[in-house]
Amino acid sequence: MERLSKRIRSKPSRPERILQIGEGNFMRGFIDWQIHRLNEETDFNGSAVVVPPRRGSVTAFQEQDGLYTLYLEGFREGREVRDSAVITSISRVVSSYEHYDEFMELADLPDLRFVFSNTTEAGIIYIEEDRLSDRPQKSYPGKLTALLYRRYMTFQGSREKGLVILPCELLEDNGKILKDIVLRYTNAWALEQGFIDWLEEANVFCNTLVDRIVPGFPKENAHRLEEAAGYHDSLMVKAEPYHLFVI
Repeated sequence: MERLSKRIRSKPSRPERILQIGEGNFMRGFIDWQIHRLNEETDFNGSAVVVPPRRGSVTAFQEQDGLYTLYLEGFREGREVRDSAVITSISRVVSSYEHYDEFMELADLPDLRFVFSNTTEAGIIYIEEDRLSDRPQKSYPGKLTALLYRRYMTFQGSREKGLVILPCELLEDNGKILKDIVLRYTNAWALEQGFIDWLEEANVFCNTLVDRIVPGFPKENAHRLEEAAGYHDSLMVKAEPYHLFVI
């Protein structure tokens, strides 16, 4: 059986408008699915570059060209729902540990507008040892600060190139906490006031609340699902129909 990839399923090429920190089941069953729907049903026309927050293999994503199948199973308004779709919203996956220069070049993307993250509640932390010169920084906020500084320098502080940052970690006031840590790094790294002004004026850190049950890889019936689909998919994910995204 052939593996799911662009060889057997078409994948539109779309502008990379989203940086997504986190490649796990929840993000694929929640954020990437919503991007896919926006592309299918509106004129959004965007894709996500995915960056794992920690060291790990991205081989499965590369082998499948970022494609995977989402299975929705559960109830909506009292009716049973069983639906599936091949999600096409991931343009590529970049490891900041294996390809740091490529990761930093994401800051130069002219169409980049949104940053989503899910690094777990323990991911939004300040690590004193992080430095701007690290390749990469250990913490997600440290990586984000370095990326934002690169974008500020690339576009010479243009207010039109700021980003909308939406952490999906289950923390109260997650956007405020993330912003406070980023500002703490700007102070620790002695970055110029112009960058701090750009952070404050051109970027938006949103507080969010997310809700969806995403059991993940359906290992109990994966073989049956693959037989029905006609392809092998090591990234398939199962989720409930209900979802909530409060910004």
